[in-house]
Amino acid sequence: MERKVDVIEDLEGRKVVLIHDIRFKGKRKIDWKDVEEYLKQYLGEVYEIGETAEKIYIGKDLSDEYSWSEDTKRLKGTLAKAKANASQGIPELIQIATGSTYSENFENKHKTDAKYGWYRYDTRFALPVYNEEDEIERYNIFRIRMLVRHAANGKKYLYDFVNIKKETSKPL
Repeated sequence: MERKVDVIEDLEGRKVVLIHDIRFKGKRKIDWKDVEEYLKQYLGEVYEIGETAEKIYIGKDLSDEYSWSEDTKRLKGTLAKAKANASQGIPELIQIATGSTYSENFENKHKTDAKYGWYRYDTRFALPVYNEEDEIERYNIFRIRMLVRHAANGKKYLYDFVNIKKETSKPL
């Protein structure tokens, strides 16, 4: 599928994934089944975090977890729309991820798929805001945490994006 995505720097020199299209629209509700299907295109891909050169694999659980996690179910309005559309920039969101933090796995259900724990990274993206004439008025910037599981096979797999927040700084 064609993607219109760029990595740019904001005025403070911090990287932002600029997503040019709103693929997943909805005044009231996002069709998460469509998002889940869209995410399947990444299955089997491997991307690298620019800051650390860590390889992040895309496994079969990403599309389901991204679309149906407890974090996703809580999202409403702008934040739900933002997470759905962030799916278009997953390779770039991984590439610009920063600030790795580690936590052990404490849940028995993840004893194999996250045997060596969890990593969280910060990443950012921007989505267009349109005016009544359907022209881009500005871009809103969002922060999101990338959740990566360190599996028994030693590989790190993208698991979900959580804790999305709209930045209150000036939009692009």
